[in-house]
Amino acid sequence: MILPGVSDLLNAVDTAHRAKGLLTGNLECGAHLKLRAHRLADRFEFGAFSDDSFNRNDLGPLARARAEAKYNFPFDPSEMFVIGDTPHDIACGKAFGARTVAVATGGYRTKNLVVHEPDFLFEDFSQTSKVLQVFGLA
Repeated sequence: MILPGVSDLLNAVDTAHRAKGLLTGNLECGAHLKLRAHRLADRFEFGAFSDDSFNRNDLGPLARARAEAKYNFPFDPSEMFVIGDTPHDIACGKAFGARTVAVATGGYRTKNLVVHEPDFLFEDFSQTSKVLQVFGLA
């Protein structure tokens, strides 16, 4: 099941012609299997995975480098977003200077995520207009 608001966010990013990468602690093959099951595999242009490094905090700079190579454009980490549902995702984004968007759709509730000080925190992405504002897409 695709969680509420996710398709709207992806569509808005596409419409704005912004780059989308997948940064995950999953193995690349596992991540693609999950995405294919929900017809989302073609929505991401680059990525970084646990195959690349067991240290999740190494993945942000790697994803950034892959984006820069693909687009031949220097990406400022402070203008990049890392979305995630765990404290590891928040730490990963902070490690390379990205803005962090935590969403309590996994095993962690907002009260568990807020203590890790994400830049933005949502229960889920169902309040689409608020989510799009965070990304400068509204």
